[in-house]
Amino acid sequence: MDQYVKSIVPIIEVKYESFTQVEKSIADFFLTNREAVDLSAKSVSEQLFVSMAALSRFAKKCGFQGYREFVYSYKESIAESRFTEVTTSNVRKVLNIYQEIINKAYSLVDEAQMMRIVEYINGAEQVWICGKGSSGLAASEMEERFMRIGVNINSLQEADRIRMCTVFQDKNKLVIGMSLSGESEEILYLLEGAYARGAKTILFTANDKEIFKEFCTEVVLIPSIKYMYGGNIVSPQLPLLAMMDILYYYYVDEDEEKKFMYNNTIQALNDRKKQPHYWIE
Repeated sequence: MDQYVKSIVPIIEVKYESFTQVEKSIADFFLTNREAVDLSAKSVSEQLFVSMAALSRFAKKCGFQGYREFVYSYKESIAESRFTEVTTSNVRKVLNIYQEIINKAYSLVDEAQMMRIVEYINGAEQVWICGKGSSGLAASEMEERFMRIGVNINSLQEADRIRMCTVFQDKNKLVIGMSLSGESEEILYLLEGAYARGAKTILFTANDKEIFKEFCTEVVLIPSIKYMYGGNIVSPQLPLLAMMDILYYYYVDEDEEKKFMYNNTIQALNDRKKQPHYWIE
C-alpha cells in the first residue's frame, strides 16, 4: 500500500454540498490551486476575502481540529497523483481515471466504520440493499456475493418496490442504500422510513450532506470524479464496487466458516454439472 497516498482532496469533494457559500469558495481554492505556496491563514484569508475564523470552521467540517492541522495534511498529500486531460493514449486516459478512483478510495475508507458495518451485517436477521441505474447493478452484485457466504440479503432496483419495502423494516433489519449523487428520492425515502422503524441504515454516496445524519446510522463516502456521473468514460459502478470489495474482505477476513461456505457454493455448481439429466428421455 506504499504506492498510495492519503489525500484530503476527496474529503473536500464529498463534503462540498454541505458547505456554506463562503466555505465553498475556500473549497474551490484548495481544489483548483494545488500549487499555491503560501497557505498561511493570513495569506489565504486575504486572497479569498474571508475571515480566519471561516478557515477554521471549514477545516473542522473536513474533520480536522483546526486550520493549521488541515494545511499540514493538505501539504502532505499535495504530491498525490492527479488526473490530467492531456494524455498520449486513450488507454492511459482510462487507466489514469481508474488509478484516481483507487487513490481516492484509499483516502476515504474508514477502517473502524468497516468493522462496525460488519457487526451490523452479523446482527441483522435480514439485509436489504437498494440502488437505481448503475447503483442498482452494484446492489445486485453485492447481493450475489454476500448471499454466497450465508447472508440473508435482498437487492432492490425498481422504484415502487423500493418504496413498498419501507413498511417491512424493523430493528432486526439492516438497510443499505447506494446513490452516488445522494439525491435518489426512493433510496432516501427507504432509508428514512427504515430508520424511523428502528432499522440500521447505511448510505453509500459521493455527496455527503448534513441531513443524512438524521436518518443514516452510517454514511460511507465513495470517491467520484467529474467524468463519473455521465458514465461516458468509466462505469459509475466502479467506485461502489471498489468500496464493496473492501467491505466484503473485512467481512470474510479470518472467518474460516464464511470461506468454507463460499467454497461449498462453488462445489454445488460443480456438482450440478456432474448430475445425470434424469428428466431427459
